[in-house]
Amino acid sequence: MDYYVHPTAEVSEKAKIGKGTKIWHQAQIREGAVIGENCNIGKGVYVDFDVKIGSRVKIGNYVSVYHGVEIEDDVFIGPSAAFTNDKHPRSWLWDESRLCQTRVKRGASIGANATIVCGTTIGEYAMVAAGAVVTKDVPPHGLVMGVPAKLVGFVCECGEKLNEEFKCPKCGREYPELKKYGELIK
Repeated sequence: MDYYVHPTAEVSEKAKIGKGTKIWHQAQIREGAVIGENCNIGKGVYVDFDVKIGSRVKIGNYVSVYHGVEIEDDVFIGPSAAFTNDKHPRSWLWDESRLCQTRVKRGASIGANATIVCGTTIGEYAMVAAGAVVTKDVPPHGLVMGVPAKLVGFVCECGEKLNEEFKCPKCGREYPELKKYGELIK
Protein backbone atom coordinates (compact mmCIF):
# COMPACT_ATOMS: atom_id res chain seq x y z
CA MET A 1 0.00 0.00 0.00
CA ASP A 2 1.29 3.44 -0.87
CA TYR A 3 -1.27 5.22 1.34
CA TYR A 4 -1.94 5.12 5.10
CA VAL A 5 -5.03 3.67 6.78
CA HIS A 6 -5.39 3.90 10.55
CA PRO A 7 -6.13 0.47 12.10
CA THR A 8 -9.62 1.60 13.21
CA ALA A 9 -10.64 2.84 9.74
CA GLU A 10 -12.72 0.69 7.39
CA VAL A 11 -11.72 0.89 3.72
CA SER A 12 -13.48 -1.28 1.16
CA GLU A 13 -11.25 -3.43 -1.00
CA LYS A 14 -13.34 -2.08 -3.89
CA ALA A 15 -12.34 1.54 -3.21
CA LYS A 16 -9.45 3.19 -5.05
CA ILE A 17 -7.11 5.25 -2.88
CA GLY A 18 -4.32 7.43 -4.30
CA LYS A 19 -0.67 7.48 -3.33
CA GLY A 20 0.21 9.45 -0.21
CA THR A 21 -3.36 9.70 1.08
CA LYS A 22 -3.94 9.35 4.83
CA ILE A 23 -7.18 7.93 6.24
CA TRP A 24 -7.53 8.46 9.97
CA HIS A 25 -9.35 6.98 13.00
CA GLN A 26 -12.79 5.42 12.49
CA ALA A 27 -13.19 6.69 8.92
CA GLN A 28 -15.24 4.56 6.53
CA ILE A 29 -14.60 4.44 2.78
CA ARG A 30 -17.24 2.51 0.84
CA GLU A 31 -17.00 0.39 -2.32
CA GLY A 32 -16.46 2.21 -5.60
CA ALA A 33 -15.19 5.38 -3.87
CA VAL A 34 -12.23 7.00 -5.62
CA ILE A 35 -9.90 9.20 -3.58
CA GLY A 36 -6.98 10.94 -5.26
CA GLU A 37 -3.37 11.37 -4.20
CA ASN A 38 -2.11 13.15 -1.07
CA CYS A 39 -5.52 13.58 0.57
CA ASN A 40 -6.13 13.79 4.30
CA ILE A 41 -9.34 12.08 5.41
CA GLY A 42 -10.02 12.99 9.06
CA LYS A 43 -11.35 11.07 12.04
CA GLY A 44 -14.87 9.70 11.65
CA VAL A 45 -15.24 10.74 7.98
CA TYR A 46 -17.76 8.73 5.96
CA VAL A 47 -17.25 8.46 2.18
CA ASP A 48 -20.23 6.77 0.54
CA PHE A 49 -20.16 4.36 -2.40
CA ASP A 50 -19.09 5.70 -5.81
CA VAL A 51 -18.07 9.12 -4.43
CA LYS A 52 -15.26 10.81 -6.38
CA ILE A 53 -12.67 12.89 -4.51
CA GLY A 54 -9.76 14.58 -6.28
CA SER A 55 -6.15 14.96 -5.17
CA ARG A 56 -4.78 17.11 -2.32
CA VAL A 57 -8.20 17.30 -0.65
CA LYS A 58 -8.44 17.79 3.11
CA ILE A 59 -11.62 16.57 4.76
CA GLY A 60 -11.96 17.49 8.44
CA ASN A 61 -13.23 15.23 11.20
CA TYR A 62 -16.80 13.89 11.11
CA VAL A 63 -17.73 14.94 7.57
CA SER A 64 -20.15 12.69 5.65
CA VAL A 65 -19.70 12.70 1.88
CA TYR A 66 -22.76 10.95 0.44
CA HIS A 67 -23.38 9.23 -2.88
CA GLY A 68 -23.87 11.90 -5.56
CA VAL A 69 -21.17 14.26 -4.27
CA GLU A 70 -18.08 14.94 -6.40
CA ILE A 71 -15.13 16.85 -4.96
CA GLU A 72 -12.41 18.15 -7.30
CA ASP A 73 -8.70 18.73 -6.53
CA ASP A 74 -7.34 21.03 -3.80
CA VAL A 75 -10.60 21.33 -1.84
CA PHE A 76 -10.78 21.98 1.93
CA ILE A 77 -13.80 20.75 3.89
CA GLY A 78 -13.94 21.80 7.55
CA PRO A 79 -14.94 19.57 10.47
CA SER A 80 -18.56 18.42 10.71
CA ALA A 81 -19.59 19.92 7.37
CA ALA A 82 -22.58 18.08 5.92
CA PHE A 83 -23.66 17.16 2.41
CA THR A 84 -27.14 15.97 1.46
CA ASN A 85 -28.22 13.93 -1.57
CA ASP A 86 -32.04 13.96 -1.48
CA LYS A 87 -34.02 17.25 -1.65
CA HIS A 88 -37.18 15.68 -0.24
CA PRO A 89 -36.01 12.97 2.18
CA ARG A 90 -38.34 10.46 3.76
CA SER A 91 -37.02 7.59 5.86
CA TRP A 92 -39.21 5.05 4.10
CA LEU A 93 -38.73 6.31 0.55
CA TRP A 94 -35.46 5.99 -1.36
CA ASP A 95 -34.31 4.92 -4.79
CA GLU A 96 -31.71 6.20 -7.23
CA SER A 97 -34.24 8.50 -8.94
CA ARG A 98 -34.17 10.71 -5.82
CA LEU A 99 -30.39 11.17 -6.00
CA CYS A 100 -29.41 14.80 -6.46
CA GLN A 101 -25.83 15.61 -7.55
CA THR A 102 -23.52 18.10 -5.81
CA ARG A 103 -20.17 19.32 -7.11
CA VAL A 104 -17.38 21.07 -5.25
CA LYS A 105 -14.97 22.53 -7.78
CA ARG A 106 -11.20 22.91 -7.63
CA GLY A 107 -9.71 24.93 -4.78
CA ALA A 108 -12.99 25.62 -2.95
CA SER A 109 -13.12 25.80 0.85
CA ILE A 110 -16.08 24.84 3.02
CA GLY A 111 -16.05 25.95 6.65
CA ALA A 112 -16.78 23.90 9.75
CA ASN A 113 -20.41 22.91 10.31
CA ALA A 114 -21.54 24.22 6.90
CA THR A 115 -24.38 22.36 5.20
CA ILE A 116 -24.37 21.90 1.44
CA VAL A 117 -27.87 21.12 0.15
CA CYS A 118 -27.78 18.77 -2.82
CA GLY A 119 -28.14 19.98 -6.38
CA THR A 120 -25.66 22.80 -5.89
CA THR A 121 -22.24 23.57 -7.32
CA ILE A 122 -19.57 25.29 -5.28
CA GLY A 123 -17.42 27.16 -7.83
CA GLU A 124 -13.65 27.18 -8.22
CA TYR A 125 -11.83 28.79 -5.25
CA ALA A 126 -15.15 29.74 -3.63
CA MET A 127 -15.33 30.02 0.16
CA VAL A 128 -18.29 28.89 2.26
CA ALA A 129 -18.25 30.37 5.77
CA ALA A 130 -18.49 28.19 8.86
CA GLY A 131 -22.09 27.31 9.69
CA ALA A 132 -23.48 28.50 6.33
CA VAL A 133 -26.33 26.61 4.66
CA VAL A 134 -25.78 26.56 0.89
CA THR A 135 -29.07 26.20 -1.01
CA LYS A 136 -28.00 27.49 -4.43
CA ASP A 137 -24.90 27.56 -6.63
CA VAL A 138 -21.89 29.56 -5.48
CA PRO A 139 -19.99 31.34 -8.31
CA PRO A 140 -16.24 30.95 -8.80
CA HIS A 141 -14.33 32.77 -6.02
CA GLY A 142 -17.66 33.57 -4.32
CA LEU A 143 -17.70 34.18 -0.56
CA VAL A 144 -20.99 33.05 0.99
CA MET A 145 -22.21 33.10 4.56
CA GLY A 146 -25.39 32.85 6.58
CA VAL A 147 -28.57 30.78 6.69
CA PRO A 148 -29.43 30.53 3.89
CA ALA A 149 -26.00 31.40 2.49
CA LYS A 150 -25.78 34.69 0.63
CA LEU A 151 -23.02 35.97 -1.63
CA VAL A 152 -21.21 38.74 0.30
CA GLY A 153 -18.05 39.13 -1.79
CA PHE A 154 -15.28 37.32 -3.60
CA VAL A 155 -11.99 35.74 -2.55
CA CYS A 156 -8.61 35.29 -4.20
CA GLU A 157 -6.97 31.91 -4.80
CA CYS A 158 -4.87 32.76 -1.74
CA GLY A 159 -8.07 33.05 0.35
CA GLU A 160 -8.08 36.81 0.95
CA LYS A 161 -11.25 38.82 0.29
CA LEU A 162 -11.05 40.84 -2.94
CA ASN A 163 -11.61 44.60 -2.92
CA GLU A 164 -14.29 46.42 -4.95
CA GLU A 165 -12.01 46.38 -8.01
CA PHE A 166 -11.78 42.58 -7.79
CA LYS A 167 -8.12 42.78 -6.78
CA CYS A 168 -6.46 40.93 -3.91
CA PRO A 169 -4.98 43.31 -1.32
CA LYS A 170 -2.46 40.65 -0.24
CA CYS A 171 -0.99 39.12 -3.40
CA GLY A 172 -2.16 41.60 -6.05
CA ARG A 173 -3.99 39.15 -8.33
CA GLU A 174 -6.83 40.70 -10.31
CA TYR A 175 -10.09 39.03 -11.35
CA PRO A 176 -11.95 41.30 -13.81
CA GLU A 177 -13.93 38.28 -15.06
CA LEU A 178 -15.78 38.21 -11.71
CA LYS A 179 -17.44 41.59 -12.32
CA LYS A 180 -20.29 39.80 -14.10
CA TYR A 181 -21.27 38.24 -10.74
CA GLY A 182 -21.18 41.55 -8.85
CA GLU A 183 -24.93 42.13 -9.11
CA LEU A 184 -25.52 38.87 -7.19
CA ILE A 185 -24.09 40.34 -3.97
CA LYS A 186 -26.85 40.92 -1.42
